[in-house]
Amino acid sequence: MSENCSLNELNPGQTAVVEELKTKGSIRRRLLDIGLVRNTMVECVGRSPAGDPTAFLIRGAVIAIRSEDLKDIVVRR
Repeated sequence: MSENCSLNELNPGQTAVVEELKTKGSIRRRLLDIGLVRNTMVECVGRSPAGDPTAFLIRGAVIAIRSEDLKDIVVRR
């Protein structure tokens, strides 16, 4: 069964599919530019030692995103 959650709830090694971006403004544009669009597969590959930011594998590139930006990205596990 799949469940929706925010992207910051993924732990290293887990994968999910992007459902919706609830962000606004320039950060929304940046997330879209790196490929975070609906139905994109993302994999959490690790967190920094302090816990923020978190690194994700998105369309073949590893991208680090801050927790405050992750909470507005809805994914399906």
